[in-house]
Amino acid sequence: MIRWMRGTSASATLMAVLTLAMVIHAQSSRTPKLTRTQVAISSRDLSGIWMERQEAVTFSAQEPALLPWAVAKYKAAKPGYGPRAAPDPQDPILSCLPPGVPRIMLIPFPIQIVQTPGEVIMLFEYDHYVRHISLDRREHPRNLDFTWMGDSIGHWEGDTLVVDTAGLNDKTWLDQVGHPHSDSLHVVERIRRVNRDTLQDDLTIDDPRAYAKPWTGQQVFKLKPAWRLSEYICEDNVTGEAAGK
Repeated sequence: MIRWMRGTSASATLMAVLTLAMVIHAQSSRTPKLTRTQVAISSRDLSGIWMERQEAVTFSAQEPALLPWAVAKYKAAKPGYGPRAAPDPQDPILSCLPPGVPRIMLIPFPIQIVQTPGEVIMLFEYDHYVRHISLDRREHPRNLDFTWMGDSIGHWEGDTLVVDTAGLNDKTWLDQVGHPHSDSLHVVERIRRVNRDTLQDDLTIDDPRAYAKPWTGQQVFKLKPAWRLSEYICEDNVTGEAAGK
């Protein structure tokens, strides 16, 4: 279990909410137990509400090969997680900035996946972020604007959804411990339903301006058929605590 370090009172409140997310869902956001259908689930059906199997601070235990400027930026980061956790964390999400991709996949809140013929949509309980994965395009637009969530396109290879994301700004961390990146970041995910209740996301993170070579990681999510997404607003938790001072 990750321990969140105490910083300012507002930051501590937000970190406490994130840490307790799974407990809250276990106690209060479940509806009465549902009866599972006996109809077989297609291997290409990723729909449902998913929760990461366990809290994680990064995508891989292996430390990536950072280039010199990225090493300096990483050492200067003050995360609230892991072995480098600081008593006064300065994590961008504690200021309610978007987590970006791929970090949004690490936030310990549920994800609902909705599929249409031309798009896979990920709805995040955390601050109501939405990720659109287009299945109708094979290329990113030219002169792509840099955004927090980037531009995601996908295609199927057998039962695996291959997602290619580019056009990400450099204002986010890759993970909870503060690995940086540039706006040359390119993320490829291979998402597949291993079995009825398990979703696996294999990632390749490629940023030639920040890392000497691409690095890989994996996340595993479990299906939560009796859950539903609740409302969580980052700003409410920060300003609410600040107002009580």
